[in-house]
Amino acid sequence: MLVIVAPGQGAQTPGFLNPWLELPGLADRLAAWSDLVGLDLITYGTTADADEIRDTAVAQPLLVAAGLAVAEVLGASPGLVAGHSVGEFTAAALAGVLTPEQSLTLVRERGQAMAKAAAITQTGMSAVLGGAEEEVLAAIAEHGLTPANTNGAGQIVAGGTLEQLAAFKAAPPARARVIPLSVAGAFHTVHMAPAVDHLREAASGVTPADPAVTLLSNADGAAIASGAEFLRRLVSQVASPVRWDACMATMADHGATTMIELLPGGTLTGLAKRALRGVATVALKTPADLEAARQAISSHESSEER
Repeated sequence: MLVIVAPGQGAQTPGFLNPWLELPGLADRLAAWSDLVGLDLITYGTTADADEIRDTAVAQPLLVAAGLAVAEVLGASPGLVAGHSVGEFTAAALAGVLTPEQSLTLVRERGQAMAKAAAITQTGMSAVLGGAEEEVLAAIAEHGLTPANTNGAGQIVAGGTLEQLAAFKAAPPARARVIPLSVAGAFHTVHMAPAVDHLREAASGVTPADPAVTLLSNADGAAIASGAEFLRRLVSQVASPVRWDACMATMADHGATTMIELLPGGTLTGLAKRALRGVATVALKTPADLEAARQAISSHESSEER
C-alpha cells in the first residue's frame, strides 16, 4: 500500500519553499491561497526568518499550503493518508474530506486560536529520547506534564508550563535525554482548550465528505470512514495528544510498502525508518526528490501488479 503523510508544526525551516517556486503553476497556487488565508505564504516560505515562521498563526497555514501544493505536483494516488498534528488538515484534503480551501480556512482559524491560547500561560514542549516508555510516561505524569506526542521509535514529546518542563529536564527519566523544543506553546494539551471552542465554531458551517481513501486519526491511529467524525476529531485534537505510534501501527496492519512524506519532509520518514522496517520511504525536501518519489511509487505499483 502506498502511504502519503504530512508533517506537523516544527518541520518548517527558513527558505524551504525557494526551490519549489520554479515549478510551473506552484507560485500561482500559493498566491491564491495567500489571498484566502490573509498571509503572504510565498514570502514566509522564502525570505522570512526562523522566528517569523515559528509563529503558530503563520506556521500552520504555511505547512498545509506547502503540503497540498506539492501533493498536486506529485500527482500520486495513495491507498492511505495521515498527517501529524496540523498535517491532519493536509491529509483531510488529500482524502477528500475537505477541499483545499476549506482545510486552509480552518487551519487559519486553528493557528490564530492556538497562538492566542499559547499566550495565556508560558508553556512549551520537550522531546524525550530513549528510556523505557512506562518510566518516561510515569515521569511525565509525576511532573504534571502531558505526553503530547507519542511518536514511536523511542520518542515522546511532553508539554506543559515552562516551570514544569525545567523541573523535568533537571530530573530526567533513566536512560533518557530531555531536549527542549523551539515551539510557541504546549500543543495537544489542556493549555489549548480555548482554541478547541474557537475551532469548533469555525467548523460548524463546514459540510465534510466521507474520505475517498483510508484516512487515519491522530487520536488513536484508527481509520475513520466518516467525514463528519474526522472533522469532529480535527477539532478536539487541538487539545488532545497525538498518537503517531498508533498511526504507524495501523499503516503496518494495512500492509504499507511505500511512504512519501510531503514538504517539508524528513521527520515522519525518519520515524518510519526505525518503526516500519522494510517500508520504502521518500521525504520531499526539494524538487530533486520528486524523481525518487515517482520511482518509489512506480516500484510499488509494479509489485502490486505481481
